[in-house]
Amino acid sequence: MSLFNKNRSLFLGARYIARLHQQKCSLSVLGIETSCDDTGVALVQSDGKVLGNITNSQQGIHLRYGGIIPPRAQDLHRLNIEDTYNKCIESAGVDPSSLDAIAVTTRPGLVLSLMIGLRFAKYLGRKYSKPIIPIHHMEAHALAVRMEQSVEFPYLCLLISGGHSQLVFIKKATEFYLLGESLDDAPGEAFDKISRRLRLNTMTKYANLNGGQAIETAAKEATSPDRFEFPLPLCRYKDCNFSFAGLKNNAIRAITATELKEKTRPDDVIIEYKDFCAGFLKATTRHITNRTQRALEFCLRKMFFDNNLKPTIVVSGGVANNDYIFDNICNLAKKYDGRVFRPSKQYCSDNGAMIAWNGLEKLMEDKSYALTNFDNLDVKGKCSLGFSLIDEVANEDIKCKWVKTL
Repeated sequence: MSLFNKNRSLFLGARYIARLHQQKCSLSVLGIETSCDDTGVALVQSDGKVLGNITNSQQGIHLRYGGIIPPRAQDLHRLNIEDTYNKCIESAGVDPSSLDAIAVTTRPGLVLSLMIGLRFAKYLGRKYSKPIIPIHHMEAHALAVRMEQSVEFPYLCLLISGGHSQLVFIKKATEFYLLGESLDDAPGEAFDKISRRLRLNTMTKYANLNGGQAIETAAKEATSPDRFEFPLPLCRYKDCNFSFAGLKNNAIRAITATELKEKTRPDDVIIEYKDFCAGFLKATTRHITNRTQRALEFCLRKMFFDNNLKPTIVVSGGVANNDYIFDNICNLAKKYDGRVFRPSKQYCSDNGAMIAWNGLEKLMEDKSYALTNFDNLDVKGKCSLGFSLIDEVANEDIKCKWVKTL
């Protein structure tokens, strides 16, 4: 960077920080999300009001190819991001020059996809002389609920999506403690693979749904939901980690055995697919609920919650849209006299609003999160979440009397 540009950056930064300290009105931040296959841009105020929120989903395109292809996802982000931004600004009716900052997902995610969002954020930052706030995708999911609801810190958060499954205790907007994470597949990934293996996508009723939605929809119509049973993953390990690979592999073997028994034709679906979906969903939910229960026991044992508050659990991420899983977490919390929250369904899946809100949370806590010199800002495909207490949880050797699955 030249001396002129460096001095100009320092001047803009000082002027920006001074303006924020003097500012009494609501702050507004633009959020850009391109971590996977959805192009999201949103404009949010510090009072939680969403002025504009536009998401361009690639789901329909990727469904044709049986999964997300990173170079294709990058091309679609590149094709759609400017139009998505323009629609957001138009719907918000706001002059971009009035923004206080631009928040953008920089980690974790598909590197090729993240690059498009960051490049566009830098372009806007330079054009309008606005600072950039780099955002951790999973932190944004964990805090999204506070944009709409009065959820006070601290709380235990269950993050479940197509790419992640994590349990994290959150003391404040920038203080996270990781209690458990997936050792292999995420629940959304397992749902997608089993849905495709069942060939639900060949049926008109499920053709436009993702794997989790298809399995949940089919499970609701099961007549014998206990017909198929699956072993509980990691039952011998007294930690809060998740594993869905074994559950997925057991399900695939069960599908194959059922096909042989029924002599299913290559393009057909097994006769009892609704019962199968119910069994797989129940097994997945039981695993998620049990690990969450141990995390809750750990937090109570360590007195992480304020003694004057009831234990609070937040469920977020794309799989949080699953009502059966959410209802079971609510049932778990009820046994501990606790409360459960989740964002509105439109904000559970990837979106720009949660990125903007995370930027606002950081901005309101510490103005230094807004970077005025972002030339060296880069993306990361993999990134840890908070400070890990995973080993400490295991060392507690917590035995639970499991809350029964609904």
